[in-house]
Amino acid sequence: MSFYLTDAEWAAIQLSLQVASLAIAIALPPAVLLGYALARWKFPGYTLVNALVHLPIVLPPVVTGYVLLVLFGRQGMLGSFFEDVFGIVFAFRWTGAALAAGIMAFPLIIRPVKLSFELSDGQLEEAAHSLGTSRLKTFLLITLPLALPGILSGAILGFAKAMGEFGATITFVSNIPGETRTLSLALYTEMQSLSGDAGAIRLTVIAIVVSICALVFSEVISRRLSRKLGGQHD
Repeated sequence: MSFYLTDAEWAAIQLSLQVASLAIAIALPPAVLLGYALARWKFPGYTLVNALVHLPIVLPPVVTGYVLLVLFGRQGMLGSFFEDVFGIVFAFRWTGAALAAGIMAFPLIIRPVKLSFELSDGQLEEAAHSLGTSRLKTFLLITLPLALPGILSGAILGFAKAMGEFGATITFVSNIPGETRTLSLALYTEMQSLSGDAGAIRLTVIAIVVSICALVFSEVISRRLSRKLGGQHD
């Protein structure tokens, strides 16, 4: 069996990298802001918001994909808005695959982000406030750098999840070669083929390597964060 990738397999991997990169660009900024809010503030509806944030973990991916299709389809309320105002189409496009991947990855991104904000030293922020530094400047110059390891860890885990997303993607944007056929969808296609065993094995190996690398990098960053915070509190 050859481990040389075919043009179609390379195309699927390249599309997966493109989709995962856009997914993180979509999901990371709101994850940072919401993670900070959940870590520092208690507000009415806190429990409900926290539950909604983690809903994609427990909700069947097909349900998430169907909801996205209803909302972001060309006839959907949000889908028609984005198409009319920005010219962006999500349904059955790679942009929709990125949206689905970002939503499915969101819980994995926000958990380490929230934990990082919870563990960061709030006394430094209070000291900055006492010296007249604005809250926005304090957040950008003190809070955010302290939480950076958790943010990076969440981004890495989210990227790996986005690379491997399947259920919501195939429901929302289908399995279109060259447009929405990502690594997972290409693997699914190979599995359906009578002569696709070799391709399925190659894509499986790649998926496993990407996942292991993401978990290792995330663990390394988490340990560095723990040592750093431990040294601050000694």
